[in-house]
Amino acid sequence: MQNVLVRLSEYRKQASSTEKEIIKFILENPKETSTMTVYQLAKKTYSSPASVIRMCNKNGFKGYRDFIKSLIYELAKKTENKQIYKDDILKTDGIAEIVEKITYRNIFSLEDTKDIIDFNVLNKSVELIKNADNICLFGLGASLTVAKDAQQKFMRLNKNCTLSEDWHLQLLTARNMSKKDIGLIISYSGRTKEMIECAVTMKNSGIGTISITGYGNSPIVDLCDYNLYVAARESTFRSGAISSRISQLNIIDILYTAYANINYEESLELIQKTYIKK
Repeated sequence: MQNVLVRLSEYRKQASSTEKEIIKFILENPKETSTMTVYQLAKKTYSSPASVIRMCNKNGFKGYRDFIKSLIYELAKKTENKQIYKDDILKTDGIAEIVEKITYRNIFSLEDTKDIIDFNVLNKSVELIKNADNICLFGLGASLTVAKDAQQKFMRLNKNCTLSEDWHLQLLTARNMSKKDIGLIISYSGRTKEMIECAVTMKNSGIGTISITGYGNSPIVDLCDYNLYVAARESTFRSGAISSRISQLNIIDILYTAYANINYEESLELIQKTYIKK
């Protein structure tokens, strides 16, 4: 079962005003929520049982009972020493506090990402990569850094990759792709207009696509065949997309390793062959 609180946290960005109040209460009071009936939660959040149940269904639960069961399991599994990652960076923080907060924030982002991985989607994504002649990579800003990492990794396994730093060249790549190519789009928001245009182009051409994006609905999610979600616990200084980038890199590592594992011995030989001494 995917991480309950991560799902709600990510879904909150697109939730209705009523759902946001429900989610806000749950995230701030997960233990109390785990003991409440749907009527009690509705009363506490000035909503209705129907609104609570709809919110549960939208996040992949079969109903309120399934949601509570998953929440109780998650709370039992998690330890209680995670307050540190909730604290944002303060002006008064010294180096020691910054090290602790950023490190734990990144650790928990990786754990959250692990909890929301759909293994069926992951397997199908790896299969799509295996059968492709070429991986065309798409990303801007911090996501471009992740795309470059993917290019370097897959090329070490002799899997052709195409990546351009210029967005216009990325769009030209999308327009020139063949059915033997696949597109891998990296966009945490899933709403970057340039990436949407590339995704639309590939969809109209019948090109297979994979996205690496934040959990929840977005134009990119709607346009791609397979969506691999990441979670992020960003700090005040999000301009570098710190924890979301680390979560994206982790997904790339998983895809790369799963693909390499298909032909284990051959992959080992290729990795040794392509090693460059520094």
